Amino acid sequence: MESILLDTETRAVVQGITGKVGRAQTHWMVEAGELLVAGVTPGKGGQEVEGLPVYNSVQDAVKNQGVNTSVIFVPPLGVQDAVSEAIDAGIKLIVIVTEYVPVRDTIAIRHRAQLTGTKIIGPNCPGLFVPGLGKLGIMPASIFQKGNIGVIGRSATLSYEVIGNLTDAGFGQTAAVGVGGDPVICTEFKDTLPHFEDDPATEAVVMVCEIGGSAEERACDFISTMKKPVVALVSGKSLPPGKRFGHAGAIVSESGGNAEKKIEALQRAGVKIADSPEQIPVILRQLLRGQESE
Repeated sequence: MESILLDTETRAVVQGITGKVGRAQTHWMVEAGELLVAGVTPGKGGQEVEGLPVYNSVQDAVKNQGVNTSVIFVPPLGVQDAVSEAIDAGIKLIVIVTEYVPVRDTIAIRHRAQLTGTKIIGPNCPGLFVPGLGKLGIMPASIFQKGNIGVIGRSATLSYEVIGNLTDAGFGQTAAVGVGGDPVICTEFKDTLPHFEDDPATEAVVMVCEIGGSAEERACDFISTMKKPVVALVSGKSLPPGKRFGHAGAIVSESGGNAEKKIEALQRAGVKIADSPEQIPVILRQLLRGQESE
């Protein structure tokens, strides 16, 4: 089975698996699918967590388990070293769930990823979920249903609400990608949309947007070329300039980042705007019905 970023060939390692959060989230990732094959915590090699062997290094996990993907739960100040270790071991897809990673470290991580051709999701993100396959990260499995809608979101909790509404309305998902809400992240909307556009199982894409930054605007050039319909929800319309909304990436400055400008840019690119999570299935039903009648 192939899907967005994950497939049946994915063999993932949990970096920081013996920590409190890593151990707890490993349980739920194992419950959701069979993507995990090992864990890594320096000095804890030889242990087991949720039936997974723990190694002292990513290189050991690659050598013994054929690992090709990593999900990171190490403390913030250890994330840059953990990413470097994974890249040095040949890992090409890394999900950084950890929050509070210093922006300076994220900039260095993103630069290293670009130089090595490594795909990094995050930091401070809920990760990836592919119904019927599994997850890397912290998205709750109970809200998902296999289907034909792709979801990309900055805000984890708002994405969960959107996905829950889609499922309740009978719209299953091909995959969900939580790109993260920090001011600097390694993968944006513009980097993720092409995966859904190329995926034959995805018929439409939902973007869960919010105020702050210009990630939505940077995605518009690609969106305008897409054959698949895109629906977006932009949160934070009533927040005044200079106020923080939820997390560090959602700050409106005097020069931009407000909801109105994002909505205008998205509409010019052909995106249909929803005013609430509940409205998204209504718009999707209209769009997909229109495609069938063409």
